[in-house]
Amino acid sequence: MRDSALQWWALLFGLGAFHGVNPAMGWLFAVARGMQEESRRAAWWAMVPLAVGHFLAIGAAIAVAVTAGDIVPLAALQWPVGVMLIGLGGYQLVRHRHPRYRGMRVGAWGLMVWSFLMASIHGAGLMVIPLFLGPSDLTRAAIATLVHGAGYSLTTALLAGLFYEKVGVGVLRRAWINVDLVWALALILIGVVTLSV
Repeated sequence: MRDSALQWWALLFGLGAFHGVNPAMGWLFAVARGMQEESRRAAWWAMVPLAVGHFLAIGAAIAVAVTAGDIVPLAALQWPVGVMLIGLGGYQLVRHRHPRYRGMRVGAWGLMVWSFLMASIHGAGLMVIPLFLGPSDLTRAAIATLVHGAGYSLTTALLAGLFYEKVGVGVLRRAWINVDLVWALALILIGVVTLSV
């Protein structure tokens, strides 16, 4: 039982880390802030509203899943969530556009809103819902949000620091994997797994 609980928490942390790798989830914004203001401190402070926005998006999705799980039977939620994940992943494979949001010069509030929107639009919250299909409670949901957020925040901070301090963003034009493609495939995979369990 302890091993399965540890795997569950590790999966949530890992999904957070996976979300943090995607530049659309915020680390590129933190690097841009640092470069615009020519300040390492500005890059690091940008991480706070980015993390808060991601926490809010994931927390909202988990709260909806926990609440729905108390009202609707597990079997009734499994198919809609799985189909939504596959549909969102398929849509992102076929037609993926990022919303335009006031350029890269935004304050803390704008960064938080951007982070919330990106986590919501990209399906980051939807991606963690299958872990909550079944009996749960708000305490466990709150801890899960913190664990997931820690994975996201650590990964985002590491990448922002690496690109700001060492690599620079020029490399993104030359040698970058298509994270949007990986993200879309991950959504589809999690949707298929959700439908098959």
